[in-house]
Amino acid sequence: MKILNRTTANKPVQHPVRVMQFGGGNFLRAFCDWMFDVLNKTTDFNGSVAVIKPTKRGDYTELRTQEGLFHVALDGVRNGTLVSEVTLVESVRKVIQPYTEWNEYLALAEAPEMRFIVSNTTEAGIKFSDTDKQIDCPPHEFPAKLTLWLHHRFTHFNGAADKGCILLPCELIENNGVALQRTILEYIKFWNLGQEFAAWIVNHNYFCSTLVDRIVSGFPEARKLEIATQIGFNDDLLVAGEDYHSWVIKGPKLVQNELPFDKTDLNVQFVDDLSDYREMKVRVLNGAHTSLVPVGYLSGLRTVKESMDDALVSNHVLQVLSSEIKPTLTNFSESEVDAFINAVIDRFKNPTLKHFLLAISLNSTSKFQARLLPAFREYTALNGTFPKRIAFSLACMIRFYKGSFNNETIEINDDVQALEFFKTEWNKVNDGSQTLEALVQHTLANKTIVGDDLSTYKGLVAFVTDKIQEIENKGVKYCLENL
Repeated sequence: MKILNRTTANKPVQHPVRVMQFGGGNFLRAFCDWMFDVLNKTTDFNGSVAVIKPTKRGDYTELRTQEGLFHVALDGVRNGTLVSEVTLVESVRKVIQPYTEWNEYLALAEAPEMRFIVSNTTEAGIKFSDTDKQIDCPPHEFPAKLTLWLHHRFTHFNGAADKGCILLPCELIENNGVALQRTILEYIKFWNLGQEFAAWIVNHNYFCSTLVDRIVSGFPEARKLEIATQIGFNDDLLVAGEDYHSWVIKGPKLVQNELPFDKTDLNVQFVDDLSDYREMKVRVLNGAHTSLVPVGYLSGLRTVKESMDDALVSNHVLQVLSSEIKPTLTNFSESEVDAFINAVIDRFKNPTLKHFLLAISLNSTSKFQARLLPAFREYTALNGTFPKRIAFSLACMIRFYKGSFNNETIEINDDVQALEFFKTEWNKVNDGSQTLEALVQHTLANKTIVGDDLSTYKGLVAFVTDKIQEIENKGVKYCLENL
């Protein structure tokens, strides 16, 4: 089987770098890079992608080795028919690790054709830190890195109006474009970069809030030989996902004109208001994921499909959506919400996806705050009592963050502050210096972890404590049978 690169695949670079992308993980490659590839192959877009490693560890070695090439395997139901296709994505041209290639990173800002900036640094990625310094090469936070890049571009082109950029953040936070612009302006003020630069950011750069939707399960281990035979290459970056996709972008007509998605079959919408769509998508689709992950994992299940094949776990997810989240979606008709819930359940049951729960568990604390906390608050306000299914998922999340279960280590991936908090709290329980109830009290009162002081909700501390104890003594399935 051949090694995949541009020589063996006979795919020379054809397009200038016009897109800078922060992150090269499975989602961005199977979503944005796949879409830019479609644009290149079906329209006059004419733009390659430079992938920027947003964190210090690693440098996307496989992506460099394969010279930006990788395959995307998409499966799902389209117009009532099961479809399956594998596409070679050619849109990525270069990879830059700013921690070791800072000058090359800044040099991208000098390219006159550079126009688009895409990012997916998780819900925790768009934030300001006063520990970042202008002299850092690079600073820690993604918006800080981006601020210095934009300042370099502003300086290099003497503030030219036509050298601003179109920014398309994909982080799952409300008004992500607004949040990114606000954070950059905060760094400009903090570093005294000047009012002229701030004005250029506001007037000549377009921060588009977006919503993204595609389930990307990652490397299809069980199908790798079958797909390798089909494509004729060993592809270490092969990534699988569902056929369904949606990108909703709030931006001016100028952005729509420069991104000719209307000339493709891609499900991309340009809208004036994202709020209703976002509310439905985040609470139902993403809320389903976040409520499922710790429950399914502690039940001994490892993928979304396995979880949906389990009657108790799948019923839990359905009850969270239909009984606790649905009543909070007051801007939609009952039929609209039911249709979306049913579509989500069907997508979770896609027989071709192997979406690992542990992969989805990344930054679960910030995901709880963005995806489940709003419905938790509103359900309580409507009913006078907290939603017990969401509360049970929260209990499972707290237990999950102990880092081990049934003598197996759980590889938790989250912000250092969250990891240290749970390590300290669980160690105190283990050595007997505090009770489990005290741990729950401290966790629910920690706004950094859960987004609000949830310890003030009547009966919640006792409920979560009781459920964690039940999980320990009788297992998750027992709890689900008796919720």
